[in-house]
Amino acid sequence: MPEFRIDEVGEWTEIKLDIVRKYSSAYTTILSKQGKSGPSHFAYIDAFAGAGTHVSKESGREIDGSPYIALKTMPQFSFYHFVELDPHRADRLRAIVEGRTDARIYEGDSNIELVRSIFPQCRYEDYRRALCLLDPYDLNPSWEVVRTAGVMKSIEIFLNFMIMDANMNVFWKTSSNPDPTQISRMNTFWGDESWREVAWEVVPDLFEDQIEKASNETIVNAYAERLRKKAGFQYVPKPLPMRNSKGAVIYYLLFASHDRTGAKIATDIMNKYRNRGFSHGR
Repeated sequence: MPEFRIDEVGEWTEIKLDIVRKYSSAYTTILSKQGKSGPSHFAYIDAFAGAGTHVSKESGREIDGSPYIALKTMPQFSFYHFVELDPHRADRLRAIVEGRTDARIYEGDSNIELVRSIFPQCRYEDYRRALCLLDPYDLNPSWEVVRTAGVMKSIEIFLNFMIMDANMNVFWKTSSNPDPTQISRMNTFWGDESWREVAWEVVPDLFEDQIEKASNETIVNAYAERLRKKAGFQYVPKPLPMRNSKGAVIYYLLFASHDRTGAKIATDIMNKYRNRGFSHGR
């Protein structure tokens, strides 16, 4: 059996974690002050929780991952739901929450566990709310997960749109040499095949019009619009590009909510990082 290793992450992942840290603190502070007039339960959901910690590429030190950040947030969340597919990482999470009655580890596919087991515990009509981190390494989660969160009106999400994965495996190849597996992945993420209408554009040429891939911004903005119009989120701030040391966008961080105050806070936090220099990213 290969030795288990903690993920090594770059500066842009640390920035994302800092955004989650700051927003989580604001989120629990606001909800905890509402008392009897507010929700009776506000949970934290981590759909791709990992091992709980990372190793920083910059410092070489072990740093808190999103599960530890959530567990350390004050005021505390009412409950913590951590989903992890890898059994070794799931075991490490179990060790982290051992003895706690306010946390549960789900070892499995988050696309299944969220809709089947976790979201039903966060219903609006039960005066419950949740903050959900959808932070995958690949083109994930499924549109069903995102749409369900939007329809429920009780769940706010941070979501990674892994544009580099989409560029490498879908957008550069599909127009001329379709790969059914990659098309299926994109359909599952996007929710239907309407991404085809966005991913390429006709560019006029002197002799014959050319079909070229649309810009990353065009594609991610179209997805953000789907969060509003199809998933039903009322507020979706401008996506934040996360870049590597060469300036290439690895993914976009999106936030979606039904709460105007939450959206303003998330926007203010994310905007502080928009003009920072480029470094290594996850």
